[in-house]
Amino acid sequence: MRQTFDDLWIIDLEGDNLGARKTENVFSIQTPVAIAIGVRYDQPQPDKPATVRYTRIKGSQEEKLATLEAVNAFHDLEWRECLNGWQDVFLPGGEGEYWDWPLVTDLFPWQENGAQFKRTWPIGESREVLENRWKKLLSLPLAERGKAMRETGARKINKSVPALDGSNKNLPAISKLAPDAPPFQLTRYGYRSFDRHWVLRDNRLCDRPRPTLQGAHGDHQIYITSLLTDVLGKGPVATATYLIPDLHHFCNRGAKDVIPLWRDVDATDANITAGVLDILGRGLGQAVTPKDFFAYCYALLASPQYVDEFWDELTIPGPRLPITKDPALFKKAVSLGQKLLWLHTYGERYIPPGQNLGKLPPGQARCKVGTPSTQVDYPEKFSYSYADQELRVGKGVFENVRPQVWEFSVSGFEVVQSWLGYRMRNRSGRSSSPLDDIRPEVWEFDEELLDLLWVLDHTIDLLPEFAETLEAILAGDLFQESDFPQPTEAERKGPKGVGEMPLFDFAGLDVEDDDE
Repeated sequence: MRQTFDDLWIIDLEGDNLGARKTENVFSIQTPVAIAIGVRYDQPQPDKPATVRYTRIKGSQEEKLATLEAVNAFHDLEWRECLNGWQDVFLPGGEGEYWDWPLVTDLFPWQENGAQFKRTWPIGESREVLENRWKKLLSLPLAERGKAMRETGARKINKSVPALDGSNKNLPAISKLAPDAPPFQLTRYGYRSFDRHWVLRDNRLCDRPRPTLQGAHGDHQIYITSLLTDVLGKGPVATATYLIPDLHHFCNRGAKDVIPLWRDVDATDANITAGVLDILGRGLGQAVTPKDFFAYCYALLASPQYVDEFWDELTIPGPRLPITKDPALFKKAVSLGQKLLWLHTYGERYIPPGQNLGKLPPGQARCKVGTPSTQVDYPEKFSYSYADQELRVGKGVFENVRPQVWEFSVSGFEVVQSWLGYRMRNRSGRSSSPLDDIRPEVWEFDEELLDLLWVLDHTIDLLPEFAETLEAILAGDLFQESDFPQPTEAERKGPKGVGEMPLFDFAGLDVEDDDE
């Protein structure tokens, strides 16, 4: 479009009912609408990008249509000129100091999509569920295995693919497996923010395993996920996980939104643009390690105060980072970020002195009445009482659950309600196969639920300190985008992946979508 036209006018009518900021649509559809008007005055000028202007019309459906009805000429609307690079989105640049700060994606140059299975059954709430689904798959006659597996163009039962464990061995086709063959690898999985599921980490079952992500995954790796290419809503800008993240990990919507700290499994090559840490070290008068900088960033991005402060700016995707030049403030933010990363990885990363791996202190929530571990009493629904501050899960009761915990959300994604919804007898979400019908037989999730409630308890207790730190940072002297080098193309591409192979045996069908 930039090559074809001399001038472009974009009229944004909003209307997103699937994203974090829901707005009324001019049509009866879920996705937002825009009008684009392109003009070419004479001969094509393919080497000169079009001048792009943007305006947004807000309000109800009736108000938007009335505004459009009153337009007789371009000057009847107020326009802002857009960024003019060939690959820039059709959105205006901003005004103010926010736009002078570096983009998070320029500081951490390699961003990756999370894993996308294209089928839901290899992801489950417990080891036992996945073991039972695997056994059921292999017990089926060969003619039924493909349907149960949910074959796609990329993954079929007669296809052999490389393993994801770095061994360079090929996994035999599922059609050749004996009924008693064990699952290749069963491990924890970062399914959604704060929600650890289990997964059959098996390349035969995953259409988009992300070889680069798998190749850099290890015991020291940690990820932050966000919406880097979409509009952010209320809540934290980012959440953390120590597990391979799902495509939709952050808020049940996703794209290229995973930022790993390390580019290698041994945690020796940081995913930070070359030169950034040296510049920070000289400016702050102290050495800055990759883990320190990661924690600093998380301290700011994990605070809902950041979204409140830059609500309008964040309508243009790609959060920017205010980096203080005050050594004491920088150190304080690092300390807060380390604490939050420890909490949000359930004690698996950034472990403070004196703490045990995978162990977190109790929060305010308590189990008042345990959820019965019998098949007949498996929970079918849950509810929350604001008056009593009690969470009821089937016949189980959890007390001292604060409203802030119950309502904790990540860009419109309700964390506790989602966590419970996935574990009810009739779980939320789509089914991809009859294997999805194999569910937990008894409820054994009270302890995990308490862990989630305690993580959110401690997070909420820390938020005032995060808000004060962010306010102090914004009031002081900050590094500018121009202080740092831009990442190279090699840095943006990420490392070489394990088990790399073509996703399809034929061209033109490598389509990225959100169908699990």
